Amino acid sequence: MVIISVDLGLARTGLAYCDKTEMLSSPLCVIEERELDALAEKIAQRAYEYKAELIVVGLPKNMDGSEGESAQRARAFAEVLSEKTGIKCEMQDERGTTITAHNYLNATDTRGKKRKSVIDCVAATIILEDYLAYRKNHNTY
Repeated sequence: MVIISVDLGLARTGLAYCDKTEMLSSPLCVIEERELDALAEKIAQRAYEYKAELIVVGLPKNMDGSEGESAQRARAFAEVLSEKTGIKCEMQDERGTTITAHNYLNATDTRGKKRKSVIDCVAATIILEDYLAYRKNHNTY
């Protein structure tokens, strides 16, 4: 199943995708957009272009597992995105993904403007990898 993942941000939103084999997630792009309806439209265009069958939206839970304002925003955005695309949206806990993304970029010595431009799609890739691992471990194909 072709899946697109979303790392929703206030100014920049990262996207990643996997092909039908669900073996590997890859960074797709970063969309710079603050207005949620316009952002949903841009993601819908990518979903259509890549023939996505599912969209996974990162859920920014607090470290204690509770959900705050950012998580509520992500859930509301997932609903709008699902309505706009007609594609089911699932939520994936994204705790620690940004830290892991920074660690990956440190390991590859990615710094400065380049780092800022890719951190969000790297985080989206990690969200998708976590989701794919969950699907595999729970046989939810």
